[in-house]
Amino acid sequence: MLTSGATLAMARKFSASGFWRDIRASGATAFVYIGELCRYLLNQPPGPHDRDHRVRVVIGNGLRPEIWDEFQQRFGIAHICEFYGSSEGNLVFINAFGLPRTAGFTPLPYAIVAFDTANERPVRDARGFMRRVAVGEAGLLITEVDAGHPFDGYTDAEATEAKLLHDVFKKGDVWINSGDLVRSQGLRHIAFVDRVGDTFRWKGENVATTEVERAIGAVKGVAQASVYGVAVAHSDGRAGMAAVVLHPGAAFDGRAMAQDLCRALPVYAVPIFVRIIKAQETTGTFKLRKVELKQQGFDPAFIDEPLFVLLDRDHGYQPLTRAIHRRILAGTVRW
Repeated sequence: MLTSGATLAMARKFSASGFWRDIRASGATAFVYIGELCRYLLNQPPGPHDRDHRVRVVIGNGLRPEIWDEFQQRFGIAHICEFYGSSEGNLVFINAFGLPRTAGFTPLPYAIVAFDTANERPVRDARGFMRRVAVGEAGLLITEVDAGHPFDGYTDAEATEAKLLHDVFKKGDVWINSGDLVRSQGLRHIAFVDRVGDTFRWKGENVATTEVERAIGAVKGVAQASVYGVAVAHSDGRAGMAAVVLHPGAAFDGRAMAQDLCRALPVYAVPIFVRIIKAQETTGTFKLRKVELKQQGFDPAFIDEPLFVLLDRDHGYQPLTRAIHRRILAGTVRW
């Protein structure tokens, strides 16, 4: 910026309602986004000044595919430059070609390998090596470490070693474990799928929370959704649960939501439980916080907010009462 003679404007804090006013006041032609920031802007009521700005490009990471087109069209953004990277990593993907719904391209060495979600580790074959996934498949993103692409690591030697994978494709090679599941889009492009630990296994299948969140976000009346897995007595894996924020004035329609999700998702990916919350907790970088939600589970005795359960797909989501909760704990409810 300094060498190009550009100006940087910074607001004291983020405000979804005042964001475009600040953009117009500064005359900005670009801005940086992160996490759920774009969704917060999109959730604001449409207005006549949505395109009254000079912004021609935005750059950042975390723009969800399900809102990409709507965000770009509503606010008239010519170029969305999504990227993927980390401060300690040795590569970055960037949407240099302006393609929709992608974290971008990199010329640097990487691989996407098969991943065991249940045990949270890469899959190794009989020889002890990992396997690359095909285009369109999701897997663990790893990046090669060599003289041209070093990994400086952390101040903690144990943390540095824990980040590395050895003997990945051949004896002696070393790769960085990104901790992220991505989908190969071909032509060296990727799409972010989930953070390792967020994806869970149910009915013998891997459930990517971002894909379920995308489907729920398309349901009428839903402003935002956070999906996670919860342990259920007498069941293998984790059942899907969604914490849902509704648009102001919208009412939860359990039957309509069940119908929409059953059409949009595989049977195993449809959430069993729904919790209606007032707002989503986010981190300092506008990423959804799920740790507390996972810990709280689905016990109506300890959760004051409305809880629903899917016992019958034709009937839809119904209130999760303490009596139903006792039946679930006793193992008399089967999905």
